[in-house]
Amino acid sequence: MHYRTATLFDPLQVGDLSLANRVVMAPLTRNRAPDAVPTPLMALYYSQRASAGLIISEATAISQQGQGYSDVPGLYAEEQVEAWKPVTQAVHKAGGKIVCQLWHVGRVSHTSLQPHGAAPVAPSAITAKTKTVLIKDGVPSFVDTSEPRALQAYELPDIVHAYVAAARNAVHTAGFDGVEIHAANGYLLDQFLKVGSNQRRDDFGGSVENRARLLLEVVRAVTDAVGAGKVGIRLSPVTPANDAFDPDPQPLFDYVVRELAPFNLAYVHVIEGATGGPRVLPDRPFDYTGLRRAYRAAAGKGAWMINNGLDKALAQEAVVGGADLVAFGRPFIANPDLVERLRKGKPLNEGDRNTYYGGGAKGYTDYPTLKG
Repeated sequence: MHYRTATLFDPLQVGDLSLANRVVMAPLTRNRAPDAVPTPLMALYYSQRASAGLIISEATAISQQGQGYSDVPGLYAEEQVEAWKPVTQAVHKAGGKIVCQLWHVGRVSHTSLQPHGAAPVAPSAITAKTKTVLIKDGVPSFVDTSEPRALQAYELPDIVHAYVAAARNAVHTAGFDGVEIHAANGYLLDQFLKVGSNQRRDDFGGSVENRARLLLEVVRAVTDAVGAGKVGIRLSPVTPANDAFDPDPQPLFDYVVRELAPFNLAYVHVIEGATGGPRVLPDRPFDYTGLRRAYRAAAGKGAWMINNGLDKALAQEAVVGGADLVAFGRPFIANPDLVERLRKGKPLNEGDRNTYYGGGAKGYTDYPTLKG
C-alpha cells in the first residue's frame, strides 16, 4: 500500500475547525486599532489573508488592565465586540477561518495605558527589562515598561473571569471560529510559569505545579465556556521575549503539556527558539520533539502547531516529521497570498519594517499579490 507524504497544503480537521490547509497566519501586533476598537481597514487586511488555513488574530486584550501597547484591539467593551463583527464576516466571506488570540500583558505595560494610570500587574513586583509601544499623534515610540505591582491571590479569579468573558464575546458574539489563549512571550500567563518573573510564595508560586495553576485554571474555564474544540493555546518555552526566563524549562513545559492533554484542545501552538529570532539558543537548549512526545504520551489529541523562522522547506520537513500545522508570522505581513506563493514556489515580497507598528493602509493593505 502506498502512503502519500503529508504536505503543507493538505486539509485538516482541528478540533471543531475544518481547515483548507496547514498554513497558519500567526498573530501579528500591528497597532492600528485606535482606542482599542477594530477598524474597517482591519477587515480588509485579514480578508486579504484568508487563504491561510487558519488566521490567528493579533493579540487582543481581555480587559483594560490587560492592555500593554497603544492602539491594540480589545474584546471587553461592547463597541470593540461590535467592531470585530465586520472583520470576522469579511474573513468568512473570503472562505477563511479566524480565531482570536486572548491577551493579558501583565507587567509588559505602561501606566498611561492602565485604568486610572495605575501600575501594571504581575505575579511579582519585578519590572520587565523590555519596552512597549506608545503612539502619540500617529507616531510610535518604544518606551520602558512601568514598574508593576504583585497581584493578590484574591484578584486572580477576576482575571480568569475576564478570559472567559472575552472568549464568549469572541465566539458567541463577534463571530470568531475560536480563541487562542496567549500564554507565551513573557506576558501574564507566561510570567506566572517562569521563575524569572514569578517569585511568589503562595499557591501560585514556587513549584512547577503552582506556577502552572493560573494557566490551567484559565484553560479549564475557557474550554467550559466555549468548548474545547474551539480553543488553542500558545506557549514559548525558551524565548527571551519581554524578559521571560526560566532556568529549567523542560520539566516545566513537559508538565504543562501533560496537564493540557485531557482538555482536548483544538491545538497547541509552540514557538521554537526566540520569538522573531533564532530557532536555536545555545544557552537555552530545549527538546521540542520531546515536548510533543510528552503531550501525545498523555493522550493529548490536539493539533501540534510550530512557529518561528520557518521557510517552505523547513515547514514541509516539520509536517513530515509530525507537526500538524505551521505558523508564519512576518511573511504574512508583506504577502497576503503567502499560501499561493509557497505552493507555487514564488519569491516573497519584503516587508517594510517602518510600517509594522501603527499607521494606516501603507504597509498594511497595499502589498501586491501574484495577481497584481
